[in-house]
This record gives sequence, C-alpha cells and structure tokens, in this order.
Amino acid sequence: MLMLDISIIEQYCCLIHEQKVIFEAPVSTALNGVGEQKNSGCTPRGMHQIRALIGDGLPENSVLVGRRPTGEIYSDALGREFPSRDWILTRILWLSGLEVGRNRLANVDTMQRYIYIHGCPDDLPMGMPLSHGCIRMHNKDLLALFELVERGTKVLIHE
Repeated sequence: MLMLDISIIEQYCCLIHEQKVIFEAPVSTALNGVGEQKNSGCTPRGMHQIRALIGDGLPENSVLVGRRPTGEIYSDALGREFPSRDWILTRILWLSGLEVGRNRLANVDTMQRYIYIHGCPDDLPMGMPLSHGCIRMHNKDLLALFELVERGTKVLIHE
C-alpha cells in the first residue's frame, strides 16, 4: 500500500511503499498555518486521499487555472507580468479528506476547498510555509511523484 506522508513542521513529504521510502522531497504548505476551515487559507490536517490526478502529458511549467490548462507555459517574464498570481503549474494532485467532521463535509471539506499538491515556479523556496493553503512542490519533484501515485493513494498531512 502506498502512503504519502506530509510533515508541516519539516515541510517535507515522503512516499512510503511497504514501509520503505521510495520518494522524498521538500514542500511548501500554507503561510496561514494549519487548519481545516473553508476560506482559512490554511493547510488541512489528517488523512486524505488523492481524488484526481490532473495534467498528465502536459509540458513542464504548464499553467493551470480551475484545474484546466490555459495554454501558457510559465516563464520568468510571465511571472514578472503577473506578480501577484498564485501559480499552479505542471500537475495537480487533488486531495479529498477522509475524516468526516475534520477534513470532510460541511465547512471543513478539503476537496470543496480545492486543496491540491501542485507545482509552482522553481524559484519559489521550499521548506517554508508560503502557499495559500495547498501544498506546493518544485515541478521536477512533482513530475516524479505524479508517476508513482494513483487515484486513491492515501495522504497523511500532520504537524
């Protein structure tokens, strides 16, 4: 069984298969800290699963808005042109909570909050919380992870 373990404190993720780490990489979680409430801008905790894998076959640095490719490819020039845009790049692993009342249903539903693991500009730092609630990864790390996981892979997000 696969499980992705994401540590908020360490700002790091490990993919574990049969008690062995088969992938690891730094991440960036929410600048607002942890929390499950809708519109909080926080990263939700608890047990989740990957509900959807989005972007298979897209070029690295493809820009996604509303989970759909825009046709743009991120570049430094595009970043300078839109400095306040929250870039979602390359791939999306859309998460769904598995704990009713904690991260599933009502005002704490991870999927309805559109919480993803997604790519970001490679010049953004990892290892420190800076996102708007999602879990950011550098694109090469996300591409590698995308090839190892599947719909239904469990994801534990913890402090």
